[in-house]
Amino acid sequence: MDKIILWLIAALLTVVCSTVQSQTLTSRVLDSVTQEPIPYATVQLNKKGVITNEEGRFSFLLDGTVSETDSLFISCIGYASIGKPLKEFSENAVYLSPKAIELNPVIVSNKNYSADEIIDLIEENLDKNYNTDLSQKRMFFRDSYFQNFNKTDYTFVKSTIKELNKKFLDSVLNTVPKKSSYYTEILCDLYGNTEEDNQKMDIIKASELYDKSKELDYEKLEEKFNEIIKSNIKRDSYFKIKSGLFGTKIKGEDFDEIFESDIDSTDQVALEKELEEKKKREIDRKTNFAKYRKNSIVDMMNDLFYLDDSPLNFISKSRKYDYTLKEFTYMGKDAVYILGFTPKGSADYQGTLYVNSDDFAIVRLDYENVKSLKKFNLLGISMNQYLNKGKMIFAKSTNDKYDLRFLEQEEGTNVGIRRPLKIIEKNKHVKGRNKQNELFVKLDMGTIGTNKRELIVFDSKPISKSAYEAFKEKNDILPTYMPNYNPEFWQGYSIIEPNKAIREFTSEEEIAK
Repeated sequence: MDKIILWLIAALLTVVCSTVQSQTLTSRVLDSVTQEPIPYATVQLNKKGVITNEEGRFSFLLDGTVSETDSLFISCIGYASIGKPLKEFSENAVYLSPKAIELNPVIVSNKNYSADEIIDLIEENLDKNYNTDLSQKRMFFRDSYFQNFNKTDYTFVKSTIKELNKKFLDSVLNTVPKKSSYYTEILCDLYGNTEEDNQKMDIIKASELYDKSKELDYEKLEEKFNEIIKSNIKRDSYFKIKSGLFGTKIKGEDFDEIFESDIDSTDQVALEKELEEKKKREIDRKTNFAKYRKNSIVDMMNDLFYLDDSPLNFISKSRKYDYTLKEFTYMGKDAVYILGFTPKGSADYQGTLYVNSDDFAIVRLDYENVKSLKKFNLLGISMNQYLNKGKMIFAKSTNDKYDLRFLEQEEGTNVGIRRPLKIIEKNKHVKGRNKQNELFVKLDMGTIGTNKRELIVFDSKPISKSAYEAFKEKNDILPTYMPNYNPEFWQGYSIIEPNKAIREFTSEEEIAK
């Protein structure tokens, strides 16, 4: 009997412990006066932190090392910080009060720096203020992509294949959604330093949120297209694709997959070959997913303003900008100078710098472009990168240097195509005319694409060169597809809280149920 009681107690303790380990504190940070959300506030517990999203929301994973008496600290520039034990956070909202600026007597007695002098001190202290050595970073990454076709016009001129007619081309355009959105989220560890080619990634969990029913429409369209190709195109043909003055050639073997017959279910050799190819495609898919996401994260981190090749050059090329000292305030207990910067002449950006008055480290940076960064219009193809803005937040680590805590980038591009398009089938093995078939249309299309990427670093710790070299990327995780946002998916993990658009996303297949 005693053994049974002990077993029950042990089982009960296991349940209690697992419940504590999976608890998540979720809340919203609001301005006590205006009741408006406070975005990008820092929430810290036991030297680990998260950032509130643009709606002031945050969630914090409470693992087995956390006790009710541990204090949660919330701070944001311009507000009085608060810190109190976890057990006292019982409401759905946390309120911060705007903080009146009370100048520190020590700073008042110091030299009153001008904006340009502060910039010089920032540059002078760059190397000693930021960690650039090998490290392991636990991070959460969200990529949100939105596309809007604002123009999908074309003029049908000619087609020698009766099935490849205007009706079919209209069905192609109708299949393409005029507006679409795609979200992907990953939790991962990134190993490396600030060198672009010196990065390794281990994906822990990943998700994709989009409307998969659109893929079904594409599949049906692809099947119909393949039938048209099989019925009308010779397998040994080649194709000339011409658009205005430009042309390219496609060999017929690129269509071999279309002409392949279904595998005989009794052919064991063919079945095994198909199975091996399927396994290889799955491995390639996992590798490509991990590789693409790692490249996205590394591209973001290559823009950190203190790196030599960063396009954000308002410190490295400070002569190209004008700086103004806007005000003086506090971020937590740290005194902070707030500097505005605007471009001189041909510089690209404007924004705000938040500078620690003690060590002259930039602890937060907001920036946006003042003009198009890339723009061209040539022979009917136009492109305008009209938007490039972002935010960086840094936190001091145990070695008194700063690590990246939060990074956000948003880019927007307009693309237009207004030019003729000819696809001509040719076959040198057929007697008589070399040209077999032709499709001729005139395109007039335009699309707007917006890409928002968010990265939060929960923990960063230094690692040795031998530990870095010993780590091997596995690339064995594929994202879990979600037709609508599932808040349970990330339960037990720290993430950036989703905004309203993500929380309310529902695919057409879910609406139809």
